Amino acid sequence: MPVRILPIIQMVVPVIEIAVFILVGGQIGLGWTALLILVTAVLGAMLLRRQGFAVLEQIREDVNAGRVPAAAMAHGVLIIVAGVLLLTPGFVTDTLGFMLFVPQLREWVWRTVAPLFFTRLSGQWSRWRGTRGSGP
Repeated sequence: MPVRILPIIQMVVPVIEIAVFILVGGQIGLGWTALLILVTAVLGAMLLRRQGFAVLEQIREDVNAGRVPAAAMAHGVLIIVAGVLLLTPGFVTDTLGFMLFVPQLREWVWRTVAPLFFTRLSGQWSRWRGTRGSGP
């Protein structure tokens, strides 16, 4: 994702969240809406703790077995992102956060995003070194 799109995301996401707050609050009321936001934050913290420790254990197992824990570390980063999204007030961010706690979806995100990231990183390295296609 180009860095230029981040300011747009920072402006659009709060507007969408406010609109969803208004819609949900109109349907279930202010008190239930606030309670729902608090409950999702608590659930997010519990999931973050549980799955975070599971990923740390997987990293430890990979290292002890002599494997590079790249996938486990990526899952750890995605779990942290999920936790941050769930602690951010809003139904849209909560939905995205809960989705990232599903291991199969995290695996799909890892397999989709990792090649884009490493290809872009490799291109940056090549330009810095003045070569094309050679690695570190």
